[in-house]
Amino acid sequence: METTHESLPDSGLPAEPPVAVSVASTGSMPTRASLPAKGSCWYCEKPLDSVRRFCGKPCADSFDEEAEFTR
Repeated sequence: METTHESLPDSGLPAEPPVAVSVASTGSMPTRASLPAKGSCWYCEKPLDSVRRFCGKPCADSFDEEAEFTR
């Protein structure tokens, strides 16, 4: 069994845990932010202005969920 001193790196601070890789960045499906605004919701096709991509949070969440299962 090692002591606390032996488990610390040379700097005396605990080592940082490894950084998790984002699932969204590793997939081939486009992310929400990379979708261009097209004048309608990307999920339900409801007409929108030329800035928004989704009509609301439920459609955006459903789009993400569906994209996760169709990877």
